[in-house]
Amino acid sequence: MDSRYRHKKYRIEREVLDEQGLEALAQRKPYAETQPSIINQLKDSMRCNAAKLKHGVLSTFPVFYWLPKYSVWDYGMPDLISGISVGIMHLPQGMAYALLASLPPVFGLYSSLYPALIYFFFGTSRHISIGTFAVLSLMVGSVTERLSPDADFLKMNGTNVTIEVDIAARDSYRVQVAAATTVLGGLIQVLLGLVKFGFVGMYLSEPLVRAYTTAAAVHAVVAQLKYIFGVSPERFNGPLSLVYTLKEVCFLLPQTHLPTLAVSVVSMVLLIAAKELNSFLSPRLPVPIPVELITIIAATLVSNYGYLNRKYTISVVGEIPSGLSSPIIPDVNIFSHVIGDAFALALVAYAISVSLGKTFALKHGYQVDSNQELVALGLSNTVGGFFQCYAVCASMSRSLIQESTGGKTQMAGIASALIVLVAILKLGPLFQELPKAVLAAIVFVNLKGMFKQYSDIILLWRSNKTDLMLWLVTWVSTLLLNLDVGLAASVMFALLTVIFRTQRAVYSILGNIEGSELYVDIETHKEAREIPGITIFRSSSTVYFANAELYLEALKEKSGLDVNKIITYKKRQEAKKKRMKKRDERHAKRLAKKEHNDQTAVFSVEVEDKTRRNTSMVMNGTEKEEQNWTDRENGTVFVKPNATDGQCRWECLKGGDPDNISLEWMPEQIDGDATTLSSKSEDTLSRDMERLSLGSLGKWTWDIHSIILDLSTANFIDTVTIKTMKNIFQDFSEIDIDVYIAGCQASVVQQLELGDFFSESITKKHLFASVHDAVLHCLDHRRYDSLVNMDNNTKL
Repeated sequence: MDSRYRHKKYRIEREVLDEQGLEALAQRKPYAETQPSIINQLKDSMRCNAAKLKHGVLSTFPVFYWLPKYSVWDYGMPDLISGISVGIMHLPQGMAYALLASLPPVFGLYSSLYPALIYFFFGTSRHISIGTFAVLSLMVGSVTERLSPDADFLKMNGTNVTIEVDIAARDSYRVQVAAATTVLGGLIQVLLGLVKFGFVGMYLSEPLVRAYTTAAAVHAVVAQLKYIFGVSPERFNGPLSLVYTLKEVCFLLPQTHLPTLAVSVVSMVLLIAAKELNSFLSPRLPVPIPVELITIIAATLVSNYGYLNRKYTISVVGEIPSGLSSPIIPDVNIFSHVIGDAFALALVAYAISVSLGKTFALKHGYQVDSNQELVALGLSNTVGGFFQCYAVCASMSRSLIQESTGGKTQMAGIASALIVLVAILKLGPLFQELPKAVLAAIVFVNLKGMFKQYSDIILLWRSNKTDLMLWLVTWVSTLLLNLDVGLAASVMFALLTVIFRTQRAVYSILGNIEGSELYVDIETHKEAREIPGITIFRSSSTVYFANAELYLEALKEKSGLDVNKIITYKKRQEAKKKRMKKRDERHAKRLAKKEHNDQTAVFSVEVEDKTRRNTSMVMNGTEKEEQNWTDRENGTVFVKPNATDGQCRWECLKGGDPDNISLEWMPEQIDGDATTLSSKSEDTLSRDMERLSLGSLGKWTWDIHSIILDLSTANFIDTVTIKTMKNIFQDFSEIDIDVYIAGCQASVVQQLELGDFFSESITKKHLFASVHDAVLHCLDHRRYDSLVNMDNNTKL
């Protein structure tokens, strides 16, 4: 054996820190005893002082943290310019996205005003723009159309006795549905924020959110086709509604209203060209050109002075009331019908807002509180719902404009809200002749960025196939199952991928880096060397009920010791020893009655073995058994005699399957009742009988004396894992292998204590703070046996 594997190489002159050593070193009580009781924690939380009061006020109203430090000289002008730019964008987007929500355009302006004012006081992000967003507008639209379809508002026209839709009554009820859904979603967000459930948004990973918004963009495009082509398709809800709607639109294409289509195409061409020009000139422009606002102003003027509605029956926005509406209590009877949609809205709005907020916070060097963002967004939606707003969140396009134009704080949001307020109070009636086709074109062009997310497929194919599968499943389920059910299916699949990844954990045997206390995977680090006699086993993920059995199987495979089969072989050997003992007793009785004069010798296995051992002890003072060992190959080394042509030879069997090992190593005449051997010299016969006795007594060995389970990756332990660990300790102890645990966190140790893991046979002496401490203990504990085994291997 190489001298670098000698015991002294691993000896570090310091104390071995096991669990008890750590306690003695820190001179403290056990972990469980140092934790404050629930009563003491409650008392501490109820105590009030100036510091706690200040912290509570600042955490509830983050505006009081930065507003007293606000510098008008440094931040005033950038915030004003940024706010005006974003406010100008609010006007066309608010009215356009209101069509996605199946609401009158003025309610899109309301949704751009009130929530931004509320977020100013409670939000922690300084750069996101709160207001209407295409995905949320579409989700609200699916709810309003489901609960208030046109078929429920048909009325008889008295002039020509025809049936038509009562648009005023329908829109009024849809506003109530949207407001109730928004208030309920906001309350869910506030509740989640107060109980510190900000992490719930983490279940919506980036691939899931991007795939969801990409599929929602397809829904938005299909929803706007009726305004682009000027047709009136039947409304569908539920799974496959997208397919049915698209089929209906294609069926109605021969009935396309050509003037409406012409307005749509011209608007889209001008918007795309203007946006490309804007991107080209953006490095030279202090603020971007308000392309959408210029488009709706020009379209309104052309429609008004060209009489497009009267001459060509092009659908226009219609009456837009000026002034603000008074708050209205939402209809609580609607809550039971929209609770699932409200929860989906709450999650999607939070995931989009927090992801944008953290992106800008990382760029500009400040913190965003996830729980406070939930509260701020929830209050924005709740209060806004009372003023007939629908669900809002941070807008990607407006937030980028707010940040790129120099916005420093949420004072830019106040400036943008003032622009919207002026439009609601004074400019609303001026847009009554605006064609709806122009708003649909604005939605089409603004969704261009979402359609660029299809490039994620190529990137994920190269980087991570599991995330690619999540992206595709989310996209397909959202398209086919609609937005609410699709989101639920996507989250369920995301959780399944987590479970799948933990079950497909990487199990490894660790080796030591020479001259250090580092232990790494010997398969991936060629410089790592396994310590003789010690197997260090680690899983890349925590062990729990879903992968506990896989953990045990991997331990058997990596260590090369199938404990169950070894124990089975041991029991067979013990049973065989009992049978041979009974047979020897029968032989002894027969031999006592017979007298033999010829040279044929009859021996009892047990008697001969006992005679040899007694003679050896008398002559040499100790018993020496010569065993031939080979290098380790996959663990287990069984030692047993082999018989070929009636001659007993010694054989080393490595890594064998005890169930498949042939135990018929004695010739037939040896295994009979009368064991008769051919003539041999006394020395040869004695050696064969010694080896025969050793094999019959079921003695075997392997080159592992200790196993260290590295649990540094475990952050919790459940009852199934505790039972599995107990079985590991008990099974390996039956074959004289010590098991130790290293790297446990304090919480894991506490869970082991609560699960009654420790006993008289499994004590805290089996716990170590690190793998290296466990290795030092193993080498000290088995030093003599390790040196003997290494010497025997060196001789061979």
